[in-house]
Amino acid sequence: MPFSPRRLLRRLRSMLPSAAPAAAAGEEEEEGERRPWEPPFDASQPAPPISYPITTLAALASRAYLSEAGNFHLPFNRASSSPRAAPLPPRRRILACHDFRGGYRDDAAPQGGHDPGAYALWHWHLIDVFVYFSHYLVTLPPPCWVNAAHLHGVKVLGTFITEWEKGAEICEEMLATEASAQMYAERLTELAAYLGFDGWLINIEVKLDIQFIDNLKEFINHLTKTMHAAVPGSLVIWYDAITIKGALDWQNKLNEYNKPFFDLCDGLFSNYTWKAKYPQESAVVAGERKYDVYMGIDVYGRNTFGGGQWNTNVALDLLKKDDVSAAIFAPGWVYETKQPPNFRTAQNRWWGLVQESWGVLQSYPKQLPFYSDFDQGHGYQVSIEGVKVYGAPWDNISCQSFQPMLKYAGDRGLQTVINFEDEPYSGGNCVTVKGSLQQNEIFSEQLFNGGLSMEGESVYVFYSVKADERSGLGLSLDLSSGNNESSSILIADDTAAFTRKKQHRKYGSYVKADKAEPHTPVHQNWVVYKATIQPSAGFTLTGINIVCTMKTTSGTDPETDGDGSSEAGANRSLHYHASLGHVSIRNTEETEFPPARSWVTEGDYISWSNGSDESKLASLKISWELENKQQAPFMKYNVYVEKLTADSNAKAPRIFLGVASVQVFYVSDLEVPSEVTALKFFIQPCGRDGSCQGLHECPKFHLVPVDSAM
Repeated sequence: MPFSPRRLLRRLRSMLPSAAPAAAAGEEEEEGERRPWEPPFDASQPAPPISYPITTLAALASRAYLSEAGNFHLPFNRASSSPRAAPLPPRRRILACHDFRGGYRDDAAPQGGHDPGAYALWHWHLIDVFVYFSHYLVTLPPPCWVNAAHLHGVKVLGTFITEWEKGAEICEEMLATEASAQMYAERLTELAAYLGFDGWLINIEVKLDIQFIDNLKEFINHLTKTMHAAVPGSLVIWYDAITIKGALDWQNKLNEYNKPFFDLCDGLFSNYTWKAKYPQESAVVAGERKYDVYMGIDVYGRNTFGGGQWNTNVALDLLKKDDVSAAIFAPGWVYETKQPPNFRTAQNRWWGLVQESWGVLQSYPKQLPFYSDFDQGHGYQVSIEGVKVYGAPWDNISCQSFQPMLKYAGDRGLQTVINFEDEPYSGGNCVTVKGSLQQNEIFSEQLFNGGLSMEGESVYVFYSVKADERSGLGLSLDLSSGNNESSSILIADDTAAFTRKKQHRKYGSYVKADKAEPHTPVHQNWVVYKATIQPSAGFTLTGINIVCTMKTTSGTDPETDGDGSSEAGANRSLHYHASLGHVSIRNTEETEFPPARSWVTEGDYISWSNGSDESKLASLKISWELENKQQAPFMKYNVYVEKLTADSNAKAPRIFLGVASVQVFYVSDLEVPSEVTALKFFIQPCGRDGSCQGLHECPKFHLVPVDSAM
């Protein structure tokens, strides 16, 4: 990474005999802070699971991280989603490089934490590749980032970095022979393939004797070949630091000094201090591979073209003109520098500038079923299918659902927001439209831009609404065909509220939505609707929109004739407030879940300790799997517990413990009062259409009797 005053300070500190590990750019780490995986950390011992890097070459060579016997945390760190096998599209792309406070902060807890303000991204529709970066030797992306990115079609890379004097020693050992170079490349491939991410950013930021360059090239070559074989669609990207002559000399473009490395892998991430003509020069050198050149942009603005920060789009505009790719480094600048007025607003504004420059890069849905409850992976409460199950602050990026492509700006008096205040239908938030709307007006905003081919069969659309009496809310689906035909279907429970308006002619057809009967009681005034559509074969679903209008109610609107058509009534602005809780589009009406007897559940590492008063604290790892191992795993699993007593007439409350993205969950220090005789754990599978199995039918694990275990 480029030199800067902050970086120079790091180097000076590293020369001091008693200096603590140097902090990454922008990091707010306190001097001498001990990270959870540093000694006396013992990875083999049961503990609340964490994600952590590999910090030594010996640990990488030993495969210790991948040892189930030696690494208790291993199963929690596997991504639940498959790597993105599809190749990158043949167009200019955006790579976002994470670099946030040295890495492994709130995101280092695979089962989530308790900070609703934890850093996260939700503008995945503007990104092609996400790199998880830190200054440790081997940076393994926490599974939460992999899960959220893969859901949105984004590839995720870990980082292998060597820097400073220690980094040079590591390189000399790693590149001592061709065989050692190949062995370390294979170790990196094994990690990516097992943990479920898509490849590596390689940053050799040291000066090397020319004798090591051939083996460095073999390291890159072998890593690229083994990654491609093990993980189809994977990437190895080279960072512009060391040259083919062994000098540590950032080129800031693709040229003869770094092209031999570029030729052996999938792309170049250039340094940030490039000049206006460098992108075009790089494109010429790359030839047909110009989209594999990612020109670096430092959001902190350290000598970067355009100045970064709120002017990051200046560099993006130039790269768009020259038709090469961009690598945005440290977008967490918005969070770390506390940009006003608050993180969510500032982040939406900052990524809005990226979208204005480059447009939307990802589209979804692309397949059925499609489900979104708009969950950003943090909040102040949790609901499941209209029922509040948890009422405290939380964060878990793995819980992110497909993120809507909102503009986050007021329009004609209405504003569409992600709402964390009201109780959601599912997850931690909902989409709310609020403000003022004219009586005869229809407001519409795109939620998703799809690319889903319709087969001419029935498609079922489910959605949930919570609205004021006079606020009407529906969905519209945009369709297009290969013959440039386009159509739009409006779905609403009260289609007449829309057809009475002058703007209704923009919709080709209307489908009435009926109230659906949920399998569990729905609270919080949410209403679930269901509609059946049958689009013609050959059409593609290109957009899903939220559509709003004012309803007319008998006797409340004396200035109109009942249809909102009088000029005086039509121009009146009325208060509007409605929320959309979820959208589920699928080709089956019901999801079939395997019965409880189809599952095998186990409890391991069971331990008891003394709690307050006469209570005990229970800790254990619960795992589960289907007897039919060929069946695909579910999207996620909600975990609950009931604390049973000897009183058979007493109904034990069901306590929500958390969400598992993999088929294992660690319960840490669960308080067990003295009168409790058994613990009954529920594992609730949730399908990709958003539906969850009834708790009375889902797999369970019993821990009994408590007394004998003590």
